[in-house]
Amino acid sequence: MIKILDSTLREGEQTPGVYFSPEAKLTIAEFLDGIGVDIIEVGNPAVDVEIHKSITRIAKAGFKAKIGAHSLCRIDNVQKAIDCGVDFLGVFFSVSTARLQKDYDISLEAATDKIAHVISHAREQRKDLLIRYTPEDTVRSPIENVVKAASAAIQAGANIISIADTTGYTSPFHPQRSIYNIVKVLKQELAQLDLHPQIEVHCHNDRGLALANALDAYRAGADIIDVTVMGLGERAGIVDLAELLINLIDMVGEQTHWQLNYLKDLYDFVSDHAHIPIPPHHPVVGKNAFTHYAGVHVKAIAKDEKLYQSLNPEILGLKNNLALGMQSGYTAVELAIKQIGREELAENKELVANILQEIKVIAKRGTPIDIETELPEIIDRCTIKHLITNMMSG
Repeated sequence: MIKILDSTLREGEQTPGVYFSPEAKLTIAEFLDGIGVDIIEVGNPAVDVEIHKSITRIAKAGFKAKIGAHSLCRIDNVQKAIDCGVDFLGVFFSVSTARLQKDYDISLEAATDKIAHVISHAREQRKDLLIRYTPEDTVRSPIENVVKAASAAIQAGANIISIADTTGYTSPFHPQRSIYNIVKVLKQELAQLDLHPQIEVHCHNDRGLALANALDAYRAGADIIDVTVMGLGERAGIVDLAELLINLIDMVGEQTHWQLNYLKDLYDFVSDHAHIPIPPHHPVVGKNAFTHYAGVHVKAIAKDEKLYQSLNPEILGLKNNLALGMQSGYTAVELAIKQIGREELAENKELVANILQEIKVIAKRGTPIDIETELPEIIDRCTIKHLITNMMSG
């Protein structure tokens, strides 16, 4: 079964301007645990004392999910992470030729020794610790570099190797840049060395392909996929939690344990505390995700929702909605009138037609018409006009 690592509290807080208070972090972790996320990556304790305290607090909260910390490839940083009482430790160090030469100014051999030394220290401290090694910018690094560093990390005690698409470089449509092939090749190369770690993928969304790449990695046999709420993260962020889960449900082909009814509340909470609105058209959790508007659509779903909908909102604890405006038809107005408890008016075809015309005029202002608050006012105006017209004609 595929595992989900949520990094909203680590990668997500690397979104410029985003800060989650310790209390907010605990609440987010509670939501994620309720959903059934396997690993919650809380942050890097070396960055700030408050982050260190938050990791420790969440690690002691008794969640079912494993609680993780992120760390530079340094003994002192790793020790700070271990001291938080986490179940999971992520250590990263790039072995791309460019980083080795231009940033670190060390050889591959020296880098490999450093990685093995740091991971050995972590393993000595905690025999039960899940340890991940990430060769940052994996997909643009020579595969021989990745294999050498990964094998050294595994032999030193790492359980997981993460394929990091740090710059969103991979594409399922480009044979030389397919994360599917990278997963396959890395697993094969390590298997030849009799090494069988779990394979994790961390896909950035710079080209808008993070979700596609993550699903491609799943097909290739990846064991863990990294996500964040709202796809938050550096630059264009990473894979969106809700989008991944809703697609994996189809692909896994077996009963899943994820509790999707928590997603909407989680997203609203994160959006509020990150001060980033959820786009109305965001899949799964956006305001318009299950809202039907155009006349043809509404008329069809009134007979069968599946005619214009491939997802069942009930699995998310949600319902379909209607929108009223320029694109609306007669059926939409009928349904909206019934929705607000004015069923008796829906029988008056002439009145409904007049309300529809009024709605189309109002829609030209360019803002949504609120069914619960504004439609009653429209109905009252049109009803008065309708009565006056009938009296005058009588």
